[in-house]
Amino acid sequence: MSTDTTPTTTRADAREASTPGSEWWRSAVIYQIYPRSFADASGDGIGDLAGITERLPSLAALGVDAVWLSPFFRSPQKDAGYDVADYCDVDPIFGTLADFDAMRDRAHELGLRVIVDLVPNHSSSEHPWFQEALAAAPGSPERDRYMFRDGTGENGELPPNNWPSVFGGAAWTRVTEADGRPGQWYLHIFDSSQPDFNWENPVVWEEFRRILRFWLDRGVDGFRVDVAHGLMKKEGLPDIAEKASGDGIADALMSPEDVPYWAQPAVHEVYRDWHRVLAEYPGDRVLCAEAWVEPLEKAALWVRSDEMHQAFNFSYLSTPWSAPKLRAVIDESIAAFTGVGAPSTWVLSNHDVVRHASRYGLPEHTAGPNAGIGPNSPDKPDLEIGLRRARAATALMLSLPGSSYLYQGEELGLPEVIELDDHVREDPTFHRTGGEAYGRDGCRVPLPWEADAPAFGFNGSGSSWLPQPEVFREYARDRQEGVEGSTLELYRAALDLRAQRELGLGSVEWLDGYGEEVVAFRNGGLTVLANLGSTPVELPSGDVVLASNAIDGRAIPTDTTVWVA
Repeated sequence: MSTDTTPTTTRADAREASTPGSEWWRSAVIYQIYPRSFADASGDGIGDLAGITERLPSLAALGVDAVWLSPFFRSPQKDAGYDVADYCDVDPIFGTLADFDAMRDRAHELGLRVIVDLVPNHSSSEHPWFQEALAAAPGSPERDRYMFRDGTGENGELPPNNWPSVFGGAAWTRVTEADGRPGQWYLHIFDSSQPDFNWENPVVWEEFRRILRFWLDRGVDGFRVDVAHGLMKKEGLPDIAEKASGDGIADALMSPEDVPYWAQPAVHEVYRDWHRVLAEYPGDRVLCAEAWVEPLEKAALWVRSDEMHQAFNFSYLSTPWSAPKLRAVIDESIAAFTGVGAPSTWVLSNHDVVRHASRYGLPEHTAGPNAGIGPNSPDKPDLEIGLRRARAATALMLSLPGSSYLYQGEELGLPEVIELDDHVREDPTFHRTGGEAYGRDGCRVPLPWEADAPAFGFNGSGSSWLPQPEVFREYARDRQEGVEGSTLELYRAALDLRAQRELGLGSVEWLDGYGEEVVAFRNGGLTVLANLGSTPVELPSGDVVLASNAIDGRAIPTDTTVWVA
């Protein structure tokens, strides 16, 4: 691992902690950057830190409060950087630590905080620790950093249990020992290139304290924690009940009560430990959990006052386009998170799910948001309906109290890219399922910045690691800048009004009398109405300060959200 731990003083370090209840992250809008697809300064077809630095002013102008960077650490890139070989260095495809420092400094100059990803459930199989484990004997301290076990069957030829990998197939891989004979098996809840750490080992705890401090000393403002419901496994590693087994991300990511590698009670001690580490630093540093846990009352356990600060609201993301269901999940979310003193953290898209501009255009019976869409999928999205609903959903989300996360490109209205040839797909989900699940490549295609530039402005060379469809020209940022009614200008207006009205610090006061298919409430002196029904709804008195789609007269069209002052 890199040994450069030089503390770096930045504006973020100088920020004093807020009084409890007024921390910045309680109402922040945070923009997710997927580095390999955001902007490419080197021209090699893969986005990089220098490209991010160049484009940060556009995010400041958008009106977000912080950026979250998906992994940019040294990695063989078997799972787009979520297979980390060195947690304290930058992968050369993205740049250097100096490039990171320059990006951080520019972000702080622009008033943007910087959150980085942390992947504690597993490392890369090329991590020095795992290479040492492979070279060591069974029962050694080196192997005890990971989950090595003897196999079952007469000669250990069968896996230790029946656990499935999230990416398909078995969650165990057998190694060849130093003498050339088949040996133990190691656990990988994800790809075989991502061996799980043994979080029963205090050496692992100490290593992650070191990693946290390395990045905190470099001035980061917090961490998004990958697979925060993982890490700990049930004692004895018991088999999964047959009904809970699955070999796709949609089956295995969620958290049935009887899946013994998710949501184990002991994981909360890890986050209490990390909470204490962050408390050593000024400036209200934040921990955000990616925890696919249901129900919401259980997800809220990750954000108790001595643990993490935010947890993505995946129940909200997964809710279909239905006013009664949205009202219910909003109510349940606010109750669950307020009950532990935490903000609700709303999200509609990220790098793991079908973009919501396409998702909302799919028939309701279509598989969940994790399944992916491809050329042979039985259902294809109606992009006109999808974008109308996506704009309305965003206007609704940004009017809610709490924090919101945006995924790069959603401010352009980007759809999922469906027509990707098999040979260009890189997601392990696609390859480990033999192409049965298309996976996540469709939401990771590089962004279009300039309609008439090479690679639509992603870089100057015209290359991109995933091919950009020609239709991206219509969505390019420069085609939307200053254009009334564009999705980009809708986002800017909503974020500006959200900040002015302090909606993130407000509350929801439900309004009656608007019909079953209308979500109606008051927040921050605004009346918010989202018409999810099939017929127009009469506007209340007052001035329309925001409308997700064009309004004709005094009626709210279908699939439209308005803010009325």
